[in-house]
Amino acid sequence: MRFRRLLAVARKEWIHIRRDPRSLGMAFAIPMVLLFFYGYALTLDVNNLRTIVHDQDRSTASRDFLARVVESGYFTVVAVAQSERDIARALDRGEAQVGLVIPRNFARDLERGERGAPGDRGRRVPVQALVDGSDANAATLAAAYLEGIANRYSSLVAAEGATAGRATPPIDHRLRIWYNPELQSRNYIIPGLIAVIMMVIAALLTSLTVAREWEQGTMEQLVATPVRVPELVLGKLLPYVGIGFLDVALAALVGTLVFGVPFRGSVALFLGLSLVFLLGAQSLGLLISIQARSQVVASQVALTATFLPAFLLSGFIFDIASQPRWLQAITYAVPARYFVTIVKGLFLKGVGLRVLAAEALFLGLFALVVTLLAHRAFRKRLE
Repeated sequence: MRFRRLLAVARKEWIHIRRDPRSLGMAFAIPMVLLFFYGYALTLDVNNLRTIVHDQDRSTASRDFLARVVESGYFTVVAVAQSERDIARALDRGEAQVGLVIPRNFARDLERGERGAPGDRGRRVPVQALVDGSDANAATLAAAYLEGIANRYSSLVAAEGATAGRATPPIDHRLRIWYNPELQSRNYIIPGLIAVIMMVIAALLTSLTVAREWEQGTMEQLVATPVRVPELVLGKLLPYVGIGFLDVALAALVGTLVFGVPFRGSVALFLGLSLVFLLGAQSLGLLISIQARSQVVASQVALTATFLPAFLLSGFIFDIASQPRWLQAITYAVPARYFVTIVKGLFLKGVGLRVLAAEALFLGLFALVVTLLAHRAFRKRLE
């Protein structure tokens, strides 16, 4: 393999990219559009849950508890019910997502549990929450939010009782969240989006290269030249790897500067592992292009083979450990799984190669295997 011939093939491909505005648009515009679109639209945060309240006690304590529910920012009171039937009607019509019922004698029972006889102390005062489960994610988060608010309110009441000489809370509960203390879904969605988008775009770009040569009738001219198969394969990959590298760097800048996602790791390590990932993804696209011989078929196969696995099986949104075992086994063949772990580790945790060595090794093996497969498929196709 001669470096001069490899550069000649790369230069030819670069000239074609410059002359084709669609390729340049796909290379730079589409990743940014997708990043902005999904970055703002895709969120797992649940705020301003529509809540209907039925306060049967109407006491200072019940109003204080409701005020803490509203001040959390997760719930917005849209109506006040006169009966539990009103709550059921609002949930049926979708006018409310959460119904909250504070029972009669809420304040009295709360005071009795703090000041009463030893047998009454620690007595729990029930508060009913009715949640619309048609949206399972929102229902789960709403229940968790309400439980947390109730626990904090209970701790506050117990602490006030301890200050007044009453029972001392047995547990001093202090919670500290690492890596994403604000619990903002954007902080882990944006790094995952970078991996998913670049997997799709990288494969789509190279999926058109060889298929285009066959459709335009220029492949026979390339075969007639002294250029060898390794030089042809690597020469066609080289410009797209450079474009993808710039895309990754630009996406990382947008994620940190526009979306405010922290970057705590090594920039050099991030760019180096991104280069390995791009080589594997674009080799996969090239392999698809060699087999398809049609730009339409190649683009469709590349989109199907990259987007769905990267979105569903990489751990970007859905936890791999909660998936069926047979599906977990398939995820090991998805390169986006390793790159999502790498990007999240570098952005949020600031870990180094010592922690990410296994993921880096799998990415390197994937890039090597797919590149060799593309070389072998190209040689067989020419023969």
